[in-house]
Amino acid sequence: MNFKKLNTYGGWAAFLIALITYTLTVEPTASFWDCGEFIACAYKLQVPHPAGAPFFLLLGRIASLFALGNVAKVALMVNMVSVLSSAFTILFMFWSISLLARKIIGQKAEELSERNIILVLGASLVGSLVYTWSDSFWFSAVEAEVYGMSSFFTAIVIWAVLKWELIDDEAAANKWMIFIAYLVGLSIGVHLLNLVTIPALGLWVYYKKANKVTWKGGIFAFLVGLVILGVIMVGVITGIPSFSFSFDKFFVNTLGLPFASGMIFFLIVLIAALVYGIIWSSRNKKVMINTALISFAFILIGYSSYTIALIRSNYNPPINENDPSDVLGFTYYLKREQYGSRPLMYGPIYSSKLMAIDKGTANYKVGHGEYEIYDYTPSYKWSNQMLLPRIWSQDPNHIRLYESKLGLSPGQAPKMGDNMDYMFSYQLGHMYWRYFLWNFWGRASDIADTGKTSILESKSDLPSSLQNNWGRTNFFALPLLLGLIGLLYQYFKRDRDFIVMFLLFLLTGAGLVVYLNSPPVEPRERDYIYVGSFYIFAMWIGLGVMALADFALKFMKQSKSSAIVASALGLLIPIQMVTQTWRGHDRSGRVHQVDFARNLLSSVAPNAILFTGGDNDTFPLWYVQEVEGFRTDVRVCNLSLLGTDWYIDQMKRETYESEALPISFDKDEVLKGINDQIPYVENPNEQVKAGINLKQYLKLVKENEPAIQMTVTTGESINTLPSTNLFLEYDQDAVRKMGFVQKEYEEGLTGFMKWSIGERDLLKNDLIVLDIIAQNNWERPIYFGGTLSPSSYLNLKEFFQLEGYAYRLTPVRIQGARDGIVNTEAMYDNVMHKFKWDNLNNPNIVYDSEFYLKVPIITARYAFLRLANQLLVEGDSVRTEEVLDKSLEVMPNASIPFDQLVANYTSLYYAIGKSEKAKAISDLMIKDMDERLTYFIDKNNTGETSEWGRDNVQTFIQDDLRVMSMLVSITEDFDQALAKNYKDIYDAQVAKLR
Repeated sequence: MNFKKLNTYGGWAAFLIALITYTLTVEPTASFWDCGEFIACAYKLQVPHPAGAPFFLLLGRIASLFALGNVAKVALMVNMVSVLSSAFTILFMFWSISLLARKIIGQKAEELSERNIILVLGASLVGSLVYTWSDSFWFSAVEAEVYGMSSFFTAIVIWAVLKWELIDDEAAANKWMIFIAYLVGLSIGVHLLNLVTIPALGLWVYYKKANKVTWKGGIFAFLVGLVILGVIMVGVITGIPSFSFSFDKFFVNTLGLPFASGMIFFLIVLIAALVYGIIWSSRNKKVMINTALISFAFILIGYSSYTIALIRSNYNPPINENDPSDVLGFTYYLKREQYGSRPLMYGPIYSSKLMAIDKGTANYKVGHGEYEIYDYTPSYKWSNQMLLPRIWSQDPNHIRLYESKLGLSPGQAPKMGDNMDYMFSYQLGHMYWRYFLWNFWGRASDIADTGKTSILESKSDLPSSLQNNWGRTNFFALPLLLGLIGLLYQYFKRDRDFIVMFLLFLLTGAGLVVYLNSPPVEPRERDYIYVGSFYIFAMWIGLGVMALADFALKFMKQSKSSAIVASALGLLIPIQMVTQTWRGHDRSGRVHQVDFARNLLSSVAPNAILFTGGDNDTFPLWYVQEVEGFRTDVRVCNLSLLGTDWYIDQMKRETYESEALPISFDKDEVLKGINDQIPYVENPNEQVKAGINLKQYLKLVKENEPAIQMTVTTGESINTLPSTNLFLEYDQDAVRKMGFVQKEYEEGLTGFMKWSIGERDLLKNDLIVLDIIAQNNWERPIYFGGTLSPSSYLNLKEFFQLEGYAYRLTPVRIQGARDGIVNTEAMYDNVMHKFKWDNLNNPNIVYDSEFYLKVPIITARYAFLRLANQLLVEGDSVRTEEVLDKSLEVMPNASIPFDQLVANYTSLYYAIGKSEKAKAISDLMIKDMDERLTYFIDKNNTGETSEWGRDNVQTFIQDDLRVMSMLVSITEDFDQALAKNYKDIYDAQVAKLR
């Protein structure tokens, strides 16, 4: 048997299996979260949010060309970049396990016996297939995110270091070291996660180079690796832009030279110094220095992919986040300053009191021929600071969660023990160990915050509504057990390799947990961050196959047989895994995320201004506009970004068919630190209390009028909001002619719009929204997305009319319309004729509970419910039934489980005389809720809630009891006998609670 050939073929076989798996299950269009932004930016080489991932975008742009002009296929082609990257990850994983297994055996490739060849190949295949079909890695492999390619760089770097170890010729080995450095440099242009492997990999270098290996030497080598990591993170990634700006500031402000001259000089000096050092070290035969300098040069070459952001930003593309078009913006972009910072080793906790605010670092702007200081970033001084502060956030919602998780009373000061308890129970336990068990034990469901599966509980024990939850898996802990066996096997056989592997496991897992210092709640599950540690554990699973052959099966007389049997037994684990994980990861027919974006854009009138919220309100819209060219007349205005000067500046430019937004503020008036937060300070003047003219107030803010200013602790004067009441005058005849106010409400056109904004501070994005409303003069339609946070509506809901997924702002106030009114005709046309619902009724397509069923589905059903209810109020029972039937047709219970909104349909069906349709819904929901309550109340009473999470179980019970009670109440008005039946079920469930 020729091992080298079989090893090569085996690796490519694993690659092919992974490639087929991911190709068959890849998402055909843009996914939610960052994917829409990445696809749009890759397609036109635009500038996404920092860190930008320029190398990923370059490959995405090349992939998009394979769409051959079919814009509907662009997303699929960019998704295939992740598919290929992930499949190549498996290829190099196979070969890495093979190298580690051979080191345990201690033989060269040509010396391996037939038994050992089978064993090495079996171990490699088992480990790589386990990772192929693991939960977290598969999730990132089928969408246009950076984590698949980041895993590829982790895999190929580990493989390259293991290959380097085998090379005796120093010159050839050094070439591999330079190759590794280049891979590290390229990986910076994808994601920084795999850089944390550098300190551990440095140990392998030490083990090979050292004449005598000692613990002190190993620790020193690890510390050197940490220094190298620091040099890359601080000296290269953030250091080079910082030095560039320092040089540029000196050249411009002191020497009077043009902007960017200092940066160019710095880069020339840096390159010249590197070239000189490389030539000098080569001539003087300083091999180590020469290799180090060439390696550093190749890191910089890989890192240079970031120049794409600088180049493309200068062309002012529609997506140009942070606007890194000059030295100042480019520095800010590369240093990722928009994300702020979290305390790591020492800092405040949530109960710390602010003692003082000092001037911090200077904030610069490009002035007239020089860089000017316009403000200083505040430096906060806190009391009661703590080592390793984990409970650090000052957000009031976060503080309540900290207190709840730690069992502390409101206002009770936490101690160091509480801080550590939070780190171990939540950050390491809930936000890492739970994810680890998802991948190697089993996952209870795809419902947010659920934990590992109870492996002895069969699906038949679950309520029927949960039996087919796509996210539920049960591996019976077999991958975990085999991984632990492999871990111990490597420790006893090759303790040095084990140390490196264990450090890699820690650094890419628990180390990242400590470094990221997560707050008490996240917008989504974050398991994809830790796939590096899952990668290492999957390698141990592969090595566990060798342990089975050497120990558990050593009784077999033919050594070859033990290798075959161990490999076969090992292969049963990934095969069992894929039978569990395939359905939950098959996104091949899922397209509603793009339909959701189209529906939101279809909700608004031509040339509209549409205010949206976070990533999922905005990125899918960017995708359909930038790639598919849909509704480019609409200006999507992201409120999360509208608090930044660069985004405000971009909104003031024409884009495609959309005119510039009517913003009166100049860039200097909204720079970072200026008008970031305007506090509400009540003015004692009764006339001011009664109301202030919005246009006049905005003018005072622009002019920094002392009459509305107050002095803060730093001695600076800042603008304030002196009244909760605002008013805006308008031309009522001009508005009437525009025709967007419904006839029955035209009498409300008084020429005077007045409302109370509430006793609240104005954030910069609120200020700009008010400015747009004031300056627009009702010339362009203004809409607010239906999924915004309540504070984003600025207490304007009584001026809204719902026309689909978005509320249109009107100057007419409908007293008591706490959620606006419904524009029946416009909304009926949108929902029934314009909106798309492709594949929502397909029960074989995954619609995850974590986000899908919470936002897009609720938004859709709420639109149907509001429209049907308004039609009923207007006496149109025919169209009321049409709307309700359409909702059930496009979102049946079989694919999208009925929820509280659907429960409300029953009252509408009863009201139009369709009692059978109402009963069909309520019977199905009562049955499902009765099963769930029986299951979860029992879990709650016995305290067996770890699988689902204690808070989740409480929520499930409360929600189902509330909906059941609502159905009882609705049914009582129309069918007393049925209502009594429902009431008996409800009472029986309540009686079980204790």
